[in-house]
Formats: sequence, C-alpha cells, structure tokens
Amino acid sequence: MKQSNYLILILVLAMATGCESNDKGLEVVVYETSIAGKKLSRVTDFPETIGTETVKIDPELTYQKITGFGGAFTESSAYLLNKMGKENRKKIIDAYFGKDGANYSLTRTHMNSCDFSLGNYSYAPIEDDRDLKHFSIEEDKDDLIPFIKDAMETSEDGFKIFASPWTAPPWMKDNKNWVGGKLLPKYYDTWALFFSKYVDAYKQEGIDIWGFTVENEPLGNGNNWESMHFSPDEMTNFVVHHLGPKLEADGKGNLKILGYDQNREHLKEWVDSQYKNEESSKYFDGTAIHWYASTFEVFPEELQYAHEKAPDKLLIQSEACVDAEVPVWKDDKWYFEKNATDWGWDWAPEKDKHLHPKYAPVNRYARDIIGCLNNWVDGWVDWNMVLDKKGGPNWFKNWCIAPVIVDPEKDEVYLTPLYYTLSHFSKFIRPGATRIGFENSDSSLMVTAAQNEDGSIAVIVFNEDDQSKSFNLSMHGKIKTINIDKQAIQTILVANLQE
Repeated sequence: MKQSNYLILILVLAMATGCESNDKGLEVVVYETSIAGKKLSRVTDFPETIGTETVKIDPELTYQKITGFGGAFTESSAYLLNKMGKENRKKIIDAYFGKDGANYSLTRTHMNSCDFSLGNYSYAPIEDDRDLKHFSIEEDKDDLIPFIKDAMETSEDGFKIFASPWTAPPWMKDNKNWVGGKLLPKYYDTWALFFSKYVDAYKQEGIDIWGFTVENEPLGNGNNWESMHFSPDEMTNFVVHHLGPKLEADGKGNLKILGYDQNREHLKEWVDSQYKNEESSKYFDGTAIHWYASTFEVFPEELQYAHEKAPDKLLIQSEACVDAEVPVWKDDKWYFEKNATDWGWDWAPEKDKHLHPKYAPVNRYARDIIGCLNNWVDGWVDWNMVLDKKGGPNWFKNWCIAPVIVDPEKDEVYLTPLYYTLSHFSKFIRPGATRIGFENSDSSLMVTAAQNEDGSIAVIVFNEDDQSKSFNLSMHGKIKTINIDKQAIQTILVANLQE
C-alpha cells in the first residue's frame, strides 16, 4: 500500500466499521507480529474498557528526519536468488521492495569482496595500476547487479544505496593481504579514484549510488576476513585530503560520505576526529555504526554525544544481524525465545561478557531499532537480505541469519519473524518522516513514533513481556484503548486530525 493512501485507509475503515462513533475516539489502524503467530496482521478487536497505562503522542515535539530502513545487497544473497525458481525469486524481491512488502528505502552493498562473497576479488586486480586503467565491476554482473536492478524495477518509491569497501586490493596495502593491514599513503589518491570509478561503473549499469562509508569496520574484525585498518585521524585525513576533494573534482560532491562504520562503544573518538573543526567536517555527511558490541545495550550516551557533536549530520545504523548462529528453519517461536548467542558469548573479553547474554532475535531487532530512533539515529540497515539454511554462502564460513532463509535445492522460502519485525518500521515510517515526541507511563513497553510527510503518524510499540497489555493511545485529547499481545510488536497508524 502506498504511504499516501494510509490516511485515507484509516478514515475509510473508521467510517465503515463504526468503531469511532465516539467523538473522543482516536482513529487507528493496527498491525501486529507476535509469538502467537501474527505476521504483520491487522488487529481489529479493541478493548471496550479504558486501560490504566497511557502512551500520549505529541506531534508538535519533533526530532530527526528519517533517511530510511532496509538491508544489504551482498554477493551471497544475489547468488542464492539466482539459484531459486523464477516465482520464488520474485516473491523475495517483492517481499523486500514491493509496495505490499517491506518497501525498503535505504540499502547497502559492498565494494570488492566481503565475507559474504563466494571468494576474494577486487575491481582493481592489476598490481600498481595507479590510474586504475584495468578497473572493472565484471565480478558483480552475474549476481549482484541483476539483484539490485530487479529491486529497482520492483520498488515504486525507489531506494537509496550506499557502498562500503571491506578492503582495498592487497597491492595497495602495507601487508599485501586481503585481511588486516593499512592503506599505503602512496596509494591514497588511487584509492580515492577507486570510489569515483565505482560510481561511474555502476551508473553505466543504470544504478545510482547515493553515498559511501569510508571503510567497513576500520578497527578490524580479528583478522578473519577482508579488512583494512584506519585510526580515527587517519580516516579523517583520507577523507579531507583525498576522497572528498576527488569526488568534488569529479562532479560527485553530492555523494554522501559516512565515517567510522563499526560498533557504537567507540563512537565518541571517531566523531571527535571527524568533526574536530570546519575543515575536518567539510566532507563528512554523517557517521555509520554497527550493533555488535552488545545484544541488548543501545549505547544511548554515545549516540546522543554523536548527535550533539554534529546535529546536522546523518547518523545511520549500517549493519546488524544475528551472527554466530546457523539459521533455524521454519520455527517461528525460536526467533522470540532467548536461545540465540552471538560472537561475544564465546569470544568477548571477560569485562564485556555481560553485554552478550542469550537473547531472543526478534527482541534484539525491535529493541535496537526503537532505541536507535529514540537516540537520533535516522537510518537503520540490516545485513544480508537472503541466506541459506547453513547461514551462507560465506567463503570464511562466518555463518549468520538473515530475515529471509532459502533452500535452493528444494526451491523453498522462509520469511522469518525478523522480516516482519523490520517491516513494522520500513513499511510505515517512510523517508522524510520526522520522529515525534511521546509520553509513556508503562516502562515495560518500548515506544517510538514518527510523522510521515503525508501527515500520517506511525507509532511502534514493543511488548517483550510474557503477558498481554492494554494501554490508552492518546493524541490531541482523543483516546483509543489498544491491546498488545505478549511478546509482540505493533505498528499503529494514526490519523493526525486536530480539532
């Protein structure tokens, strides 16, 4: 359903059902996903009695504008789509990008290979090719580019794409390796040229790139798969004196440059470097972050600090996934239960073990997205869109879970509860929406709210308790009592009609 039709739907449904005959009733349409089996299902059975807890919406209190929600185009996901039958390939792309699906609006992809590739590759394989005369994206043309183009054809509203390198080609690095090491200063200009050529090459394929992160996980990944290290000041120097000026000189100054691109606990030192002064800030359009430092902690102080340091810059969650797990196949309840563990369960330092307990995947997604939005994050991007039953393919065997799991041998598709959880945000909070204020008397409910450009308001409520709850949704003096199931997430669409 198009966002411009939401307000009309709310009014029509209210008139047709007669449930809003009371002048004081708030007009709403409610969707719920729950452990009981609802999957973005309409809720129409509202309590007749008034509840004791209240969520009061304040559209006049405004915060950040929303850039979008979505996931990443990876070679692994694209490869799997090519192995699916035509009908199921279309089903998956429609589920993510169709108007009746999640309607993703912000996406990511990788430059050169990453762990979720079939092997190591670079667009610039010829050693010491400083002018990149042999630059080629041929590697992407069988899988990745067709996936992106099919998504573009499906999406009526369109979506933004930002690209991230995991590493420069080994010949540009001090250790001559895919993993670890640093970019040699003599190749700084060549690496900046690489970004510019990438934009041109994708443009020739009919794909516009919206922006970049400078480097995926510049602090490294434990020397496991493709990586390249920067300190905060090294990255700032590269952007200020090489990448930014090169893109500007090539007429690409409108491209977004996002710094950092790793876990939130180190965010302060990176934004301090990026936004040290006017010169350092000039080419940075924002900062990218990941969630892997904890399965429950959002790091609100760090997010607030980043916003206060540069209130007019973007703050985008660029990667998240259930890692260190093999996908659970067609068992929805598992995704609501505290059985998942992440990398930190086994590998985190002892002082950080408390940040990595067992958790429920749906809870982790819902809590993190709501927590991010309530702390100035304007975009939230998941990792792989599609993985197989093993959690790959992944050349390093770094198995993870995606919202959509497939069995290409049997041509079967499983839309996990994570897919529906993400849809509660991406489908109903559209680009250009503004996060708005609220008061919530029930501390056990997580809440966020945003007003779309068409005037419609989306309120997201998450109840992770083992019992259902009732609350009064209030705005402009009008009230609607709503029931939310146990272990459930709701999107409540509200008509913003002032008296």
